[in-house]
Amino acid sequence: MRILRILNRLNIGGPTYNAAYLTKHLAPEFETMLAAGNLDDGEAESEYIVTGMGIAPRYIKNMHRAIRPWKDWLGYREIKALIREFKPDVVHTHSSKAGALGRLAAANMGVRAIVHTFHGHPFHSYFGPLKTRFFLEVERFLAKRSHAIVAISPTQKKELAEVYRLCPDEKIVVVPNGFDLCRFTLEREKRRVQFRRALSLAEDEVAIGIIGRFAPVKNHSLFLEAFSHIKNAGLKAKAILIGGGPEKDAAISRAKQLGLNVVSVDYEPGFPPPPADYDAIFLHWVKKVENVLPGLDIVALTSLNEGTPATLIEAQASGVAVVSTRVGGVEDAVAPGFHPFLTPSGDAAAFAQSLSTLVLHPEIRHRLSQEGEKFVHATFSYERLVRDMAALYRRLLTPPVRA
Repeated sequence: MRILRILNRLNIGGPTYNAAYLTKHLAPEFETMLAAGNLDDGEAESEYIVTGMGIAPRYIKNMHRAIRPWKDWLGYREIKALIREFKPDVVHTHSSKAGALGRLAAANMGVRAIVHTFHGHPFHSYFGPLKTRFFLEVERFLAKRSHAIVAISPTQKKELAEVYRLCPDEKIVVVPNGFDLCRFTLEREKRRVQFRRALSLAEDEVAIGIIGRFAPVKNHSLFLEAFSHIKNAGLKAKAILIGGGPEKDAAISRAKQLGLNVVSVDYEPGFPPPPADYDAIFLHWVKKVENVLPGLDIVALTSLNEGTPATLIEAQASGVAVVSTRVGGVEDAVAPGFHPFLTPSGDAAAFAQSLSTLVLHPEIRHRLSQEGEKFVHATFSYERLVRDMAALYRRLLTPPVRA
């Protein structure tokens, strides 16, 4: 059985890992072609993730995240050509643009099974009301041409079915993301020492990290405001902001406006350590995040909207405590003990209070880190992801038994 798997683009994040693990580990039962569109400006590529697993992706040169009617038409034609060449039994799309062009092409070509995964959704905190309404109607139209919709958390399924009425509940299947979490358990103490030495972090300083693209939906300004409360209270903590994107310069400016002493560097092994008197340090993308996470004491997420955030799963797998806004599928991605540290979106005072509690109480951090590690290893393994998705494909491709 053949699967054509289509991603918006190969950028760092959960969708790339999801597609890579499925492409590699569904074999030999399923033969998969992995196709992807183009990166946005300022995004870090993640082709190394798939090529490192021995996967050679195909590229859809005219597929971009933004709406470009002529390019979109050409991208649609490219996908039809891939379907004609590969003759898939299933076309499985991931995220919005791939989902639109891929499902339309698959329906036009009469593919047996059409599946779409929502890794997040664009129905709030991305666009204004008119554009949001347009995207919702488009997704309802596409859902009618899909044989299954995959939600990556129970909360996301509830939103799609009940809040946004995307399609009937029975068409939506919950398949949580999966990861190779073993790499986050290796050489933690060694990695912690190396990272903290490279960033001039004293052992008694609490390192609070936030990892992700600098974009409005990630709401870095909330993190910076909350962290400024921590500093104003005299607590020994430093902020480590990792990523790139269109809002990074604005975030650096905001940090300075809040009175934080800021440095910005490209973190690479062997680079000169910065002066130790900074409050917040901005690093560029780090490909091997398993080398970074052990050096952090808390990982924060301040997003306005999320699917299942890989950052929080990877942090827990590394034995790091997490604090987040309570949005999207976040509650399903963290151990129950962390639920008191999920705060309302936009509430900087509540976020600062959660951070303060963990900064001041290392024994709470330690207890929750153990609970989080057990939780994610039981819930988010790539082996479970592969089993669940294989079962879905078999169900869709097995003709119903007639009485």
